[in-house]
Amino acid sequence: MNPLLELNKYGQSVWFDNISRGILKNNELKDLIEKDGLKGVTSNPTIFQKAIGSGTDYDEQLKQLLENNSQLNARELFEYIAVQDIRDAADLLFNVYKETDGKDGFVSIEVSPDFAYDTNSTVEEAARLASRTGKPNVMIKIPATPEGLPAIKEMIARGVCINVTLIFSPVVYEQVVEAYISGLEERAAKGLDISRISSVASFFISRIDTVIDKELSGMGRKDLAGKAAVANAKLVYKRAKELFSTDRFKKLKKKGAKTQRLLWASTSTKNPDYPDTIYVDELIGNDTVNTMPPATITAFRDHGKLSPAVESSPEEARKHMDTLAGLNIDFEQVTAKLTKDGVESFAASFHDLLNTIEQKKNKIVGTV
Repeated sequence: MNPLLELNKYGQSVWFDNISRGILKNNELKDLIEKDGLKGVTSNPTIFQKAIGSGTDYDEQLKQLLENNSQLNARELFEYIAVQDIRDAADLLFNVYKETDGKDGFVSIEVSPDFAYDTNSTVEEAARLASRTGKPNVMIKIPATPEGLPAIKEMIARGVCINVTLIFSPVVYEQVVEAYISGLEERAAKGLDISRISSVASFFISRIDTVIDKELSGMGRKDLAGKAAVANAKLVYKRAKELFSTDRFKKLKKKGAKTQRLLWASTSTKNPDYPDTIYVDELIGNDTVNTMPPATITAFRDHGKLSPAVESSPEEARKHMDTLAGLNIDFEQVTAKLTKDGVESFAASFHDLLNTIEQKKNKIVGTV
């Protein structure tokens, strides 16, 4: 038995939180799709920074690009590289996309984190990336910042598939759903098709425990550690079912609208004291996605525990979150900081990536 394949029976899709030229060339991604039932791929600036910064997989393409136009800057070079990887991965997943009627089979590419607080620039770049990738099974990632939310609504209204990223807060999650539904309504009001639009709401998990555990340790309450992330996710899952059962959404569903699925992100275990599959085992549920990095994929394949866990004990989850509030842990403040830190982390990776590409460019054109 392969637990990764068994997740299908629980209505959960496995996506791979990783992309590189290497896994495309050596058939690793192809094998994951065929043998482990992988149904999607996500990328972010940190993943691309690791892929391009290590090894020489991209050097040949960089050389060809610069031979054709030595004036290309690092951002332009990166976009050529990223778009090729995304298109190639989308091709590998296209059969999954067809077999699931556009529910799965997606590859995600992120709008530059430099635009996280700029609605207009986010819309412009999201539209350009959607056009450049030119594949129906590509999702554009937009962060759930206050400025990102109207961009999400605008892109959904334009018919672009969106992966909303960096969601930590249940309050922000509801704002994300509102942006999605409003975008669908705007598009439907114009008589345009909404049946081919897919979207996921990427709800980040492990980083919540990292921060909350630190606060609890300072209070001498380690007995409460390691529970906040899963409790928070369980409550969000319960709320998601409510939000997509309203008469408002049912009207859109009759026109072909798809539910915006919750995607559990950041599911690698940061604390070595916790089981290495905790953020998969505890978050299995219907109509969800878990995007796993390589080590988590390997661990869950080996010893993952299967049960519809995300729907179990919602009362305990609520009680735990109430206990944290009673300890004066301001969860909205914590999650707002996590969003800000997430944007800054991706921006730092993106700039490191551009510096790496600039260095490679300089060597190739012989200016170093």
